Amino acid sequence: MSRKSPPKIAFTKPSASFAEQIRLLQQRGLVIRDITNAEFYLRQLNYYRFAAYCLPYEQDHVSHTFIAGTQFEQILNLYVFDRELRLLVLDAIERFEVSLRTQIAYQLSQKYQTAHPHLKPELFGDLLEYANSLGKLTGEVKRSREEFIKHLTQKYQEPLPPIWACVELLTMGQLSRWYSNIKLRADRQIISKNYGLDEKTLSSFCEHLSLVRNLSAHHARLWNRDFTKTTVLPRHGDPALIRSLQHLPDSDRRLRKIYNTLVMLGYIMDLISGEHHWKQRLIQLIDSHKIDIDRMGFPADWKMRLIWQQKQPT
Repeated sequence: MSRKSPPKIAFTKPSASFAEQIRLLQQRGLVIRDITNAEFYLRQLNYYRFAAYCLPYEQDHVSHTFIAGTQFEQILNLYVFDRELRLLVLDAIERFEVSLRTQIAYQLSQKYQTAHPHLKPELFGDLLEYANSLGKLTGEVKRSREEFIKHLTQKYQEPLPPIWACVELLTMGQLSRWYSNIKLRADRQIISKNYGLDEKTLSSFCEHLSLVRNLSAHHARLWNRDFTKTTVLPRHGDPALIRSLQHLPDSDRRLRKIYNTLVMLGYIMDLISGEHHWKQRLIQLIDSHKIDIDRMGFPADWKMRLIWQQKQPT
């Protein structure tokens, strides 16, 4: 017998002015030495958004009272860190996305000696998924205002431009679905081996990155988030990657945090950029803000793990 949901009630909390928001935070025990400065930031951040970063500093979540001595600047520091982390993650995802576009277009067009492998349904496994992906791509082409797309569609008779042009219109999520639906495992592998990963790991990682990218692009928290979709972890390959990942039982909540995502991105960035600068930026970001890494799923010995030991060449 199903349990009925409790009846809904009206939302009666009134809107609070910025000055009232300050007073409420003070009543709950937050130390605010510069009220003008605090109000300035609340005018930009939205109190509801700011409150999410207050959670680790609460001694009681029901009353939202703060741990004694908690200062406004501590919470603001956490917010700034999370914002800079999102930008750093987006930087890595962008570069990987461009690289993956290149590999899918190059490998398929080279193997099948055609500029339009995306118009060959026999190359893809799930024909319903293929039709859906093709329909979305067709819509992107029709809506595109890019000059190179206009030129190709006006000059050539094929229903869509060559694959090396079409991939430039695909999002991370769309790329992930196109890649996962390539019929032959050998075709998926020839792409995944460029990243030192097996095809199942790459497919899972792309799907996970699509979620991470969307959250980052919409300014959602990454710092202490539990991701609903995690990535399959590689069991074989580069020792620095394997030994640096957090391998835990599936039920362990730490696997839902961002640590393993950052390890994978650091590894990928080493491969596609030829240097370790991205990882050093991440380490410096964490150190400069003195962040509680446990809430991000980091192991206590993370800096001693191989991938973080690799320094940028001088």
